[in-house]
This record gives sequence, C-alpha cells and structure tokens, in this order.
Amino acid sequence: MRTAWVTLRDTDADLSLTVVTDVALLGATTPPLTEGQRVIVHGKPEFYEGRGTLQIRAREFRAVGRGALLEEIERLRALFEAEGLFAAARKRPLPFLPRRVGLISGRASAALTDVVENAERRWPAVTFEIREVAVQGASAVTAMVAALGDLNDVPEVDVIVIARGGGSVEDLLPFSNERLVRAVVASRVPVVSAIGHEKDVPLIDLVADLRASTPTDAAKRIVPDLAEEIALIAGARERTRRAVSRRLTAEVDLIDRQRRSLHRSLTSRITHGRHDLEHLVARLTALSPAATLERGYAVVRTLDGGVVRDVADISSGDHLGVRVAHGGFTVQVQDLG
Repeated sequence: MRTAWVTLRDTDADLSLTVVTDVALLGATTPPLTEGQRVIVHGKPEFYEGRGTLQIRAREFRAVGRGALLEEIERLRALFEAEGLFAAARKRPLPFLPRRVGLISGRASAALTDVVENAERRWPAVTFEIREVAVQGASAVTAMVAALGDLNDVPEVDVIVIARGGGSVEDLLPFSNERLVRAVVASRVPVVSAIGHEKDVPLIDLVADLRASTPTDAAKRIVPDLAEEIALIAGARERTRRAVSRRLTAEVDLIDRQRRSLHRSLTSRITHGRHDLEHLVARLTALSPAATLERGYAVVRTLDGGVVRDVADISSGDHLGVRVAHGGFTVQVQDLG
C-alpha cells in the first residue's frame, strides 16, 4: 500500500489536521480531490503520545458537491435575512471624501491595482490603508476577518473596501462565510463589497453598506472625481455670478425708479411749498404796515419814538417824525384842532 498524507484545514478557524490514507483511495474519489476542495472524511483518529500529535487514518473521502455548497449558502441567506441583516435601513452612506480608505484584497492582485489606480486617477490625494491577505482557500476567512478588525482600529479609516476579481462558486465561498458576514455587519465604518462576480452573489454583497459590481466600480464609489467636482464648482460659481448680476441689475433699476419717483415727489412738494409761501407772503404783506403806507397812510411818532395815536398825546410846537411809504420827514405841530 502506498501511503499519502493530506492536510485538512477548518474553513472557519486557523486549525489544520493531517490525514493519512491510501493513494489508491484518493484516486478512487469522484470527482478527484483538488486543493481547497471541501470534503467529508470517514476515518479513525490516531494519537501519538511520544510526539503529542493527532492524525486521522482515512477510510473514505467524499467530496462536497456544488449542490451542497449552494444549499449551505441558501441556509445562511435565509438566516441573515430573518435577522434583518440585508435591510436597506441598516446600510450606512459612504463619506463624501474619506480621510483614508481601508482596502482588503489579495496579494499583488489585479483587484487591488484596479481600486488604487482608479481611485487615485479620480482623486489624486486619496490615501489607502492596505491589507493584502488570502482571499481564497482555507485561511481566507480568518485572514479577512483579522484584516477587517485591524482596519477598524485605525481611526483615520472612514470606509473599507473588500475586493476580489470574481471567480467560481467554490472560489467565492469565503465571501459567504458566516464569520466574515457578521464581521462586516459589526464593522465600525461602512464596508464596500467589490467581489466582481454577478451571477452568484456572495452573501457579503448583501450585508455590505454598498455593493460595487467590480473593483473599478468600487473606486468610483469611494472618492469623488476631481475633474467633475471642479466642473461643478465652476458651474456653481457661474450660476452664482449670473444670479448676483441679475440681483444687482434689479436693485439698480429699483433704485433708479425710486430716485425718479423721489425727484418727482420732491419737485411737486417744492412747487406746492413755493405756492404756499407766496400765498403766505401775500397775506403777510397785506397785513403789514408797509402795505398800509402804500395806500397813503402815515405813521406819526414823537421824537422819543412813541407812536401818536391820539391828539392828546401831543402839544403845539412839538416836533414829530412822520413815516410814509417811501421815506419820512419831521413836522412841527402848529395848531391842534
């Protein structure tokens, strides 16, 4: 018998176990086993006290088919939906301009490059806090959950993008894992799912605050476009300029109309005032002593300035001052009648 050693790894925990089996048994498995595949193993545990190691001697391997995987995903989908984790009300809006973008993606992956380059093209000043981790295979869930927690501890990170360039249902299994889904739900900051897979939507897409169709689409969602914002500002400035110009023109027209109205009103009041004044002057003139003098009357005064009103006020020989309309003269009383 030819012996083969296989390593089993828990998909939820960072735990592995060695399985010893017959090479012929592995070859008889349908479909043939591949790295990263989910299996059910029937065997006997063996513990070696000397080395303190535990292994399993396998008697049967049974591959978990796609149907079983999809069944499990559907079970989790129903569970999460019942808990309200897919509800739009719990989705948070993304910040308009994040201080720093957290990015979880595969090491040196195309998805990472797409997010970074497209975001920097839109907003050159954007900064990233990047965690390059396994996004496929047995360690992917543990690695992504740890990276998500790490980024949540960075105060400057305002949004987190989890990006991968698509893949098969098996490849995307970590993104439907319950641990990762619940870690996304518990995230302090909004999470953008950019798995880039349309046909089979992983569960992380349904709980993320925003689902981007591709990593490139995620870049467009997390930062504004500088050129577009400059154009918007220029447009707003031009609209403001036109609005202010219209308002100033309207105000100038209003002031001009008011000025003309005030001029007419003032002219009218001055004219009326002049007429009133002339009428008053005429009345005063008619009542003044000068008008009386013009009619031929005279004002007679004694030399000490007193007005003569009665003959008894003067005596023969007195000198009196006489005031007429145009001048005056002095007379001497000769005879009192």
